Amino acid sequence: MDKLFERWAQKIPFVTAETLKEIFTVAYKIIGILILAKIGLMVGNFVINKFFGSVKRKPYFDERRINTLRTLMKSVIRYAAYFLVIIGILQILLEALGTDIKTFLAGAGIIGVALGFGAQSLVKDIVTGFFILLENQYAVGEYITTGQYSGFVEEMGLRVTKLRDWGGELHIVPNGMLTAVTNYSRGSMRAMVDMSIAYEEDIDKAINVMSRVAGEIAEELQDIIVEGPEILGVVAFGPSEVIIRCVAKTKPMEQWRVERELRKRFKEAFDKEGIEIPYPKQVYISEDKRTEAPKAKEGNY
Repeated sequence: MDKLFERWAQKIPFVTAETLKEIFTVAYKIIGILILAKIGLMVGNFVINKFFGSVKRKPYFDERRINTLRTLMKSVIRYAAYFLVIIGILQILLEALGTDIKTFLAGAGIIGVALGFGAQSLVKDIVTGFFILLENQYAVGEYITTGQYSGFVEEMGLRVTKLRDWGGELHIVPNGMLTAVTNYSRGSMRAMVDMSIAYEEDIDKAINVMSRVAGEIAEELQDIIVEGPEILGVVAFGPSEVIIRCVAKTKPMEQWRVERELRKRFKEAFDKEGIEIPYPKQVYISEDKRTEAPKAKEGNY
């Protein structure tokens, strides 16, 4: 090996065999650290998946909470591995330069303070993420809205939350930006449908038709409807319509499905019963040009 370094040194100007040997040793140690970190991450992820997979099969554990803790543990292990790799590589480089890492860290204290001021947003993200997890504000798999972003929580860590919206786009939101969160996956949701009928129609007849349809839907979708649907009656008068409201309580994330079904069935029932749903119309009135203007009476004025 020494002869190999000597041959390489002869081909590279201003480089000795000892220098090449030292560079090779440093590179070998750094590659070894990276390989060990990769293996450690793979083993850690395997253990986490195995542990939470066994816990997930027990009925008294919340599945969404388990998925949240699993992604969090993977995030913590990943950050810890990155930190250890950076410290390890830094120590190898400093030893190669003949500097003790303790001396370097002591001298880097001022730099650390300066970086601390610049990393305030990072600290804010981590602290906010900790309290989100502590208060269980949302979990992986739940649908939330925060600011201008809405979507299913796909991954949750101490620093960022990843949301997947209906279009498939992935939004990565720092936890420090989550000032207000609306969670659509906790408790019963309300489905609300407003139907309009013309002023000339019989209101009681329309309410009876809607009540009949609501009863049919309550039987068909009883697995997702918690309460109702209930016809509240007339709630408003529009420019050309009377508005009748129907409400129901559903399981989380099922309110939109119930609303779509209610609108469809109400429309079909109104068409069958001859109840008019008003829509914008334009009526043009023109004079009949064949009509003669009345003649002026003769006389003195």
